[in-house]
Amino acid sequence: MKNLNELMNLASSNLGFLLISIAIIAVILSSAYGAEIIIAKKHNNPMKKENCSIKRMIIIAMMSAIAVILMLFEFPIGFIPGFYKLDFSEIPVIIGAFTLGPVAGLMIELIKIILNLMIHGTSSAFVGEFANFLIGSAFIIPASFFYFLQKNKRNAIVGLSIGTVVATVTGGILNAFVLLPKYAQLMGPDMSMNYGETMEFIIGEGTKVNSAIHGMSSFVLFGVTPFNLIKYGIVSIVTIFIYKKISHILKVGNR
Repeated sequence: MKNLNELMNLASSNLGFLLISIAIIAVILSSAYGAEIIIAKKHNNPMKKENCSIKRMIIIAMMSAIAVILMLFEFPIGFIPGFYKLDFSEIPVIIGAFTLGPVAGLMIELIKIILNLMIHGTSSAFVGEFANFLIGSAFIIPASFFYFLQKNKRNAIVGLSIGTVVATVTGGILNAFVLLPKYAQLMGPDMSMNYGETMEFIIGEGTKVNSAIHGMSSFVLFGVTPFNLIKYGIVSIVTIFIYKKISHILKVGNR
């Protein structure tokens, strides 16, 4: 009877997480499609032919493949917990989004995650991969939206800056209230610890590299937030320097 109750509690908890995840994904998809509708109206371009073009599919496939390769090269940042590793796989994703639009950017992001899972599997019960998709999407959509409103360097900088802020804020909120609690719940049994002990372990790992971290709030403030600022800040800077140099190769239709 005890095991049955535990199973029911676990199912109930995961159902809540699943519903929250579906709601978040729905918001992301709605935002991406809404952004493309606004862009299309502004430029009087329905984008129908473009959406079915072979070149578009080739670009999505190519950027996804490059993103997966870049995910292989990851490294920690000294003052941030070691399980947050920096990689530059968002560079081809945002370049694809700057070329084809927010929806294509989401497709590249999703394909990147799926391919990486197929190659390496997961060490975080899929929570890390889910986080990568959500926070990456929070960067891609606003950045590409503002760029497409008027395609120039100023708008690229504005879009990338806004995308960095949105991704950082979104990452902090999701880690504090959704991702880290779920990670602790799922990984606890594997680490022979319960939920509270697993959260304590996670916070402790942060304290080892940054003495300012002593609880969830400080973990998010001094661990998650600077990590995302650094990650998407570097991605933004690299994108600004290289996109125009390669954009003529990637041009599709009349964009």
